[in-house]
Amino acid sequence: MRSLAGPPRSLRTRLVLIATVLATCAVLLCQTAGLTVLRSWLTDQVDDQLTGFQPPTRVYEDIADDGRLHTPEDHDILPSDYRVFFYGSDGRLMDASLGSSDDRGPRLPSRGKELNLRNGEPATVEAVDGSGSWRVVADSGPDRMRAVVALPLDTVDGATTKLLWISMLLGVIVAAGVALLGNAAVRLGLRPLSRVERTAQQITDGDLDLRVPDTDPATEVGRLGQALNTMLDRLRTALHRTAASERRMRRFMADAGHELRTPLTAIQGFAELLHDDPRMPAERRTEAHALIAANADRMSRLVDDLFLLAKLGHAPDPRREPVDLLSLAADSITSTAVRHPERTITLGPLLIGSADSSGQELDVVEAVGDADQLAQVVSNLLANACAHTPATARIHVRVGTIRTGPAAGGVDRPGRTGATPALEPGTAAAVIEVADTGPGLTPGDALHVFDRFYRAAPAAAAEPGSGLGLAIAAAIAEAHRGRMELDPLPAAGCTFRLLLPVHRGSPPMSPCMERAHR
Repeated sequence: MRSLAGPPRSLRTRLVLIATVLATCAVLLCQTAGLTVLRSWLTDQVDDQLTGFQPPTRVYEDIADDGRLHTPEDHDILPSDYRVFFYGSDGRLMDASLGSSDDRGPRLPSRGKELNLRNGEPATVEAVDGSGSWRVVADSGPDRMRAVVALPLDTVDGATTKLLWISMLLGVIVAAGVALLGNAAVRLGLRPLSRVERTAQQITDGDLDLRVPDTDPATEVGRLGQALNTMLDRLRTALHRTAASERRMRRFMADAGHELRTPLTAIQGFAELLHDDPRMPAERRTEAHALIAANADRMSRLVDDLFLLAKLGHAPDPRREPVDLLSLAADSITSTAVRHPERTITLGPLLIGSADSSGQELDVVEAVGDADQLAQVVSNLLANACAHTPATARIHVRVGTIRTGPAAGGVDRPGRTGATPALEPGTAAAVIEVADTGPGLTPGDALHVFDRFYRAAPAAAAEPGSGLGLAIAAAIAEAHRGRMELDPLPAAGCTFRLLLPVHRGSPPMSPCMERAHR
């Protein structure tokens, strides 16, 4: 069981207690040092008096004449605290002494050989009555006689005792003062920490929008506040990302369910129609079978796209191998031209700003990545351009290398949208552009064109798509640490741009391209 007299838990109480103990100890230490110095100084004064006094010569003469000490008359008694004791030539302590005639005096041995005193060296001995002490010094006389001069230390003991009581009283006063004033000072000093504590408690209670007010980097509490605010910002960002991810997941599931419901409903309806009407004419039966197959194919493609998106979001990094983007673009154009022979699709060098491509030649451009996935991106872009532009619109595919910037691409600017964060300005990147001269996209459509299941108003589409092609292209670009972006030109077409890190083995940019970037 825990003791009730345990250490204080409050930081404020511990600080006040530590300050009180330290201040009291400091005062007592100083008073003890002063007391020791004062007692030593007073004792030195007594020693000076003792060593400077010599017993009268005639006293030794009287003792030598008849062996007795002739005590002087009352008016001849020493008018001071001096006491002088004599040891005779036989070594015995004589009964009579010079000085006051009371019973007070030092406790001296009865035999001189037991007197452990060196001549001229003061020493302290106890009083006869047991109260106080005396300071004594020994002196040798004629005929092996010795004299002991003594002075009481009452003055020294009284002064040191009074100083000791004063020190104790002062220590108590200091302890009480430090406890009271220290408590107020600690409360005032810990006020910023108390505000941090209250803010943290409110955040714990659910108010996540609060911030710690004290962020002065010159103080410990300020640095703590900065650290807490950084932690709170990261926590809020993580919570917002989690909430946004959950919203996107719910919207994705709702959109996927809606997209799958349409072909499933059609398949179910035509299957029930065939089952309920066995005498259906062969022509209508063939039409129903064709519609069932078409909706099943549509649902299969939709499921394949969903599976690909899920795999791109959770699969490890794609294969990393050099990919010739120029050959990849040419192969994709060939495949698209077979499906859309009426479309005009050209392949040329990349244009920057108003640079003229006349006289320029296509160069081999290499990037690092998965050739199959990158080919799917270009195929999706060409399929979208063919599906959403009239047959008279031209489609231009351009390949080259750039250094990212507002004019070249790779970074954000007004009107440009991207599905992934912008690249660092000045980054060398390999680019495949798919531009068309169709009707273009409105600013509202351009903002959501990379969202899953988003469909802009079809201008010349033969059949509605799933709304996943550009989302897949953006996911593949992100998996390759690149960027998929759109530069819309209202009433003048769209330019979709895939940017990828340049492979080290790629040839450098042409001088014309370098001048365009400058």
